[in-house]
Amino acid sequence: MRTLITRLNVIVPCYNPPTGWADALVARFSLFKEAVADVVDNTGLIVVNDGSTSENAELIFNRLSEIMPEVKIVTYASNRGKGYALRQGVKASEADFHLATDADFPYTIESMRRIAITLREHGGIAAGNRDTAYYDQVPAFRRWLSKGLRWLLRNVLRQPIGDSQCGLKGFDAAGKRVFLETSIDRFLFDLEFLMLANGRVPVTPVAVELREGVTFSKVGWRILATEGRNFIWLLVRRRKTA
Repeated sequence: MRTLITRLNVIVPCYNPPTGWADALVARFSLFKEAVADVVDNTGLIVVNDGSTSENAELIFNRLSEIMPEVKIVTYASNRGKGYALRQGVKASEADFHLATDADFPYTIESMRRIAITLREHGGIAAGNRDTAYYDQVPAFRRWLSKGLRWLLRNVLRQPIGDSQCGLKGFDAAGKRVFLETSIDRFLFDLEFLMLANGRVPVTPVAVELREGVTFSKVGWRILATEGRNFIWLLVRRRKTA
């Protein structure tokens, strides 16, 4: 019989959650907790309120605490972005292993289970890797962005992991230390994390799939401009440390 992971926390960043989100989150987390009962001894949930400003946000987070009293909610006043939010959640996590995902649990429960199993068997970082079917489920512009970044990872940054931006990753204590070294507040923190981990913490790619019914937020030009600057900064930093 394999040894169980002692403690695993799922860490979720959230900004302006929609009505009904709290109940949906608890339902999906409960399914995950049940699915990993033979892998994890204790599974917790940490939610980061990334400076939500909507009128109903306070009511929604109160609803989450009401239906799941054991949830840990980290909150602060100003919206800072997904990378910053996850760092605050990871700092607050006292588990042995940590699993970061998005607020709507966009990947299948089986995909999340694979991450937990990979952590148990290999430790380090278990990085979700989306298969080609992913591109059939996303808008054309997002598909173009994802494929373009994959090309840059392989041919410019020479990274061993081709899918840095998959929003499903797990890591142990060594991975946590590296994660907390990241400084990018928004989307490219994932790439920064894997670049910092390269050669220091083992990274295992894990095949993952989107669940049915996932909707995608729009990627604005302001975000693209910011992340473009972040990419150039990562490229310059890599060359300085090479």
